[in-house]
Amino acid sequence: MPQEFVISLAQETILATLLITSPLLLLSLLVGLGISVFQATTQIQEPTLTFVPKIVAVFLGLLILGSWMLNNLLQFTREIFARLATF
Repeated sequence: MPQEFVISLAQETILATLLITSPLLLLSLLVGLGISVFQATTQIQEPTLTFVPKIVAVFLGLLILGSWMLNNLLQFTREIFARLATF
């Protein structure tokens, strides 16, 4: 395989990974930030208070965005297999 092909494949893989995972990561970040503000204002320092809402938010995000994420992943996989056939 040519070096350019490998480099472009690696770049596209990183971009696809960021595109697919960024909604869930941002959702987890926003929920964590909200919980941190809540803990700072109420001075409740319960460690499980940060994890449970994040897990629930990510799970709900997967339920809502799961089909979109799967479609993007399948499209990326089809493109990879179509390009591999040329070599």
